[in-house]
Amino acid sequence: MTTPARTLVLLRHAKSDYPDGVADHERPLAPRGIREAALAGDWIRANVGKVDAVLCSTATRTRETLARTGIDADISFEDSLYDSRPGTVVDLVNGVDDGVETLLVVGHEPTTSSLAFALAGPGSDADALQRMTQKYPTSAIAVLTTQLPWAQLELGGSTLVDFHVPR
Repeated sequence: MTTPARTLVLLRHAKSDYPDGVADHERPLAPRGIREAALAGDWIRANVGKVDAVLCSTATRTRETLARTGIDADISFEDSLYDSRPGTVVDLVNGVDDGVETLLVVGHEPTTSSLAFALAGPGSDADALQRMTQKYPTSAIAVLTTQLPWAQLELGGSTLVDFHVPR
């Protein structure tokens, strides 16, 4: 087996709070989300390794999730990741520099799970796919690999190798 050229990590934001009078885009993390975002960062470091770059929605809960993971990488905050579609995310990934080996995308549902399913091509881990089918809860992490340069990544063009929900 060859070593994958690229790793894409799709992280759904951690559990958010619903304070009265706060617009959806500005909702912060709930106490559970603060704890689980840190666990997500620990799991990514232990199981994926170094993250080279991050694409993160501009919503408060995604920014706070990323901050709580403790992941240190080049970050691009993208307005288009909020209330997006899988194709929007693929377009952003297609623009990532080829020097980036591991890319983390911090986003929202239903886009994150839809994207993970759409990217997962032949050879994907059946157990991970099954667990994603059951639920893609807050803080869930899908790990996909691809031999393609980021500019050529397309639907079905990667392999789902893991799915984890930090609790």
